[in-house]
Amino acid sequence: MKTTTLNAKPRTTKGKAAAGRLRRAGQIPAVVYGEGKPGRDIQLDYHDFVMTLRNHRSENVVVDLSVEGDAAPSKVMLKATQHDPLTGRIIHADFCAVSATKKIEIELPIRLVGEPCGVLNEGGLLEHVLRSLTVHCLASDLIEEVTLDVSGLHAGHTMHVKDITLDPAKYTVVDDPEQVVAAVAIPRGEAEEAAAEEAPAGPEVMTETKAAEKAAEKAAEKKEK
Repeated sequence: MKTTTLNAKPRTTKGKAAAGRLRRAGQIPAVVYGEGKPGRDIQLDYHDFVMTLRNHRSENVVVDLSVEGDAAPSKVMLKATQHDPLTGRIIHADFCAVSATKKIEIELPIRLVGEPCGVLNEGGLLEHVLRSLTVHCLASDLIEEVTLDVSGLHAGHTMHVKDITLDPAKYTVVDDPEQVVAAVAIPRGEAEEAAAEEAPAGPEVMTETKAAEKAAEKAAEKKEK
């Protein structure tokens, strides 16, 4: 994942009135939380923050936060944003400090690539079952998404978490390896027809109508004799 620097300033004023003034001035109040440390109040430029979010395709936003007056930037992850219920504008952001040596648990979006042969040639329907993959990794190894090539997937077959390729030295997958990620389903009508063809023929069920027909046939045979 590319490194993004986000500039900020220390925030010394608190309360709804102060936050409102910041927002009207094009700023967003925010807080940075660290392990065992009290939250640090900062303020961000609204336009810069929104553009930072747009440059990340996933919700996993890790940035180098450069706060005015600090000796060096610190790596943080965006944990939550609050939006105005009427306008939808971002009105607050929460960040957490990220260790350079401690792995974090994160959900990575799963993107399916390729056109399954079961869809192209066998009339199947692609189903994307699992949309994200939970992994442990260092913030420096964080990626936007993981991909799974489904081009070889036949109708009636599935692909699983274990089929996703990741470097085991960097990523520890939390999800069950047998969890289904994608499947090519056979259309219901065709599946029922196939099941009916494969099912063994059962004994004939003698309904009242059939019994009556049999009795009538026997009576007719006796009269002819």
